[in-house]
Amino acid sequence: MARRTKRAKFSTPLGTPRPVDVHVGRKLRERRMLLGLSQEKVGEGVGLTFQQIQKYERGANRIGASRLWQFVKLLDVPIGYFFEGLDKPKRGPKSKLERALEKRETLELIRNYTSIKNAKARKQIYQLVKTMAKASV
Repeated sequence: MARRTKRAKFSTPLGTPRPVDVHVGRKLRERRMLLGLSQEKVGEGVGLTFQQIQKYERGANRIGASRLWQFVKLLDVPIGYFFEGLDKPKRGPKSKLERALEKRETLELIRNYTSIKNAKARKQIYQLVKTMAKASV
């Protein structure tokens, strides 16, 4: 008679990504995009295909400790970066800011804005965006 293994108390249904894996994947995607790196470039940096990076970013595949360490070095972040915000209790729908920070255009805007060396030009762009936002309310 085959012995059935007991599922862990904190397990998720088979085929369902675990919340921690999804969170770590989102942080990987966030950092990659802030640095302006493609999935292909990140994959090359750690010896993987871009498809594998996609799976990590979706949380479909779990990132092992040694692979996570490679991402830490490649993306120049502390290991804790991938777990920031994980212990926040779930509180219903995401805020407007949280939803905006998940969008590619927001991350690219931040990356491009912070790469502007001229402080005066950066301030003018900030003021322009602020004025446009107030006018559209």
